[in-house]
Amino acid sequence: MNLAALADLFASRGLRLLPGSHAVPVELLVQLPDATIARFTARGTTLRLRHYSPDALTSIVIAAECGCGDHHPQTGPNRVTLSAFATPLSEHVLDGELLFGWTTHEAGTLRLPDALPHFFTLLPLLTPTRTLAVVA
Repeated sequence: MNLAALADLFASRGLRLLPGSHAVPVELLVQLPDATIARFTARGTTLRLRHYSPDALTSIVIAAECGCGDHHPQTGPNRVTLSAFATPLSEHVLDGELLFGWTTHEAGTLRLPDALPHFFTLLPLLTPTRTLAVVA
């Protein structure tokens, strides 16, 4: 599975895969039907889903490589990302060490198809209140 196929899968479920998502290591930015943002990451031994308000998204301008303006415009394309100052409304964590016996960086080596079931396990737990939950 690649990101294009994942975008189609998400669209069929009313979700929108946002630019800035990566298949390796898995990092997904997803706009939910209520316009809030979910960020799913697989790092170390942890699978994490954070929930953000819609205003947590920002756009940054990527500068052109040379920036001289002679043969490239002074500014490059815009990139949608989470603001550096965004704080999650809620966060849910699967501790791979407790659940699966992971010891180092197994979450970071998960392929996209292997990480998706964990995303869909955590997705129904999202609430618009400030909470921290660790699923063990």
